[in-house]
Amino acid sequence: MSGSGGVPWRMPLDPAAQLSNSPRTLVASEPSAFKHVETNSVDMVTSPKMQNAGKCQQLEVELIAAHSKKLQDDLQELGLKIKHHEENLKYLTTLKINLDESIPDMQVALGKYDKASFFQTKKEDPALVKSGEETIQNILKHENSGAAFVYRLKIQAEALSSDHSLTKDVIGIVATLGKLEDNNLSSLLAEYLGKDTMLAVVCKTYEGVKALEVYNREGEIDKTLGLHGFAASIEKPLADRFIVICLEDIRPYAGEFMTDDPQRRLDLLKPRLPNGDTPSGFLGFAVNMITIESNNLHCTSKNGDGLRETLFYHLFSNLQVYKSREDMLNALPCISNGAISLDGGMIRCSGVFSLGGHEKDIDLKFPTGSEMFNPPEEYLDAEKGTKETKWKRDRTNEDMKREQDLLTRARFNYEKKKQELLRFLAKGSSNVSSQYPMGRGPMPG
Repeated sequence: MSGSGGVPWRMPLDPAAQLSNSPRTLVASEPSAFKHVETNSVDMVTSPKMQNAGKCQQLEVELIAAHSKKLQDDLQELGLKIKHHEENLKYLTTLKINLDESIPDMQVALGKYDKASFFQTKKEDPALVKSGEETIQNILKHENSGAAFVYRLKIQAEALSSDHSLTKDVIGIVATLGKLEDNNLSSLLAEYLGKDTMLAVVCKTYEGVKALEVYNREGEIDKTLGLHGFAASIEKPLADRFIVICLEDIRPYAGEFMTDDPQRRLDLLKPRLPNGDTPSGFLGFAVNMITIESNNLHCTSKNGDGLRETLFYHLFSNLQVYKSREDMLNALPCISNGAISLDGGMIRCSGVFSLGGHEKDIDLKFPTGSEMFNPPEEYLDAEKGTKETKWKRDRTNEDMKREQDLLTRARFNYEKKKQELLRFLAKGSSNVSSQYPMGRGPMPG
């Protein structure tokens, strides 16, 4: 059986077998044959010096044979590697074809649902409603920020149907990726994170991070490429520093999720006082109070995790929310990752308190929506299945590329080792022939 490129799977005798028909090769590979070479009466009377020379010559032949076998074993191992990578590539190709064929059917099934009917209007004070558009306008007020330039670039690329390479891996800005029902809580969480983090650009992979900023050979920023190049093209200055969060490099939440929760909230253990009771006034964890749009609930990261268990768990961890400052201070024994209270109290971590008044008029905060997304369970299952299938397809593409690279490298090493073996056998045979002309072997010991 032969693999791609004509490489055999079993090569114990591949190059050597081609040379084994040569008498010189047989001499090199079978040192014992020398013991059967006929000698004349003159050779039977040998001096100790000649006997020692014969032993050295025989040892040299044996070393040649041993090294030849090692090269053949190496060649066989490389051949098995080639077979392994080719089989993997064949499997992945079939898997990708199946995934590609299933996605359109799943999208058709999703299209049968009237998505607009899933939204239910929730009566709320209009003064507290902050739409996504208002949040974006507040981002654009920070006109020199990386967030503002990323948003401008996305809008321009969509309007001109131009290159999306800079932003194709960008999921969004932190401030736009979640909503809160309560305006006061939105302000508190924005204050807790700080302006720079609220303006942070969120990328799916490290490749997306590298696309935003490029460096020259001297290690300096290349102002003609990436986001800096875009800033130069519209003649606007880009801030010296801006934060980019890479989901690929974030360690996600490793626990369970709440059962039958469309929002996939994290099943975190409630804090307990030394007497075993939950602290009075405990309202929940900040990470679970964020409402996430359905398209970001599943398979947002390269590893198939959603925004709650990656981005927001990274930002808030087990940040606790209390009704009042007094409740929060009474719960100090069970606060390890920080806490906030609705009346403005804030503990950033154990032993670190933020004192002073709560800044209520924060312009950049999470939007508060007036609609709740309540799709039926069948739709959520279908949407989750579609996203997971797309994620598997993307991972399969990456696996195929990696296997192809490994296969190419194995084939190159195989050919290199094969040539090494052929050169070695040819040289060894030549040495034997030159030392023992006319088919004579070494002197017997």
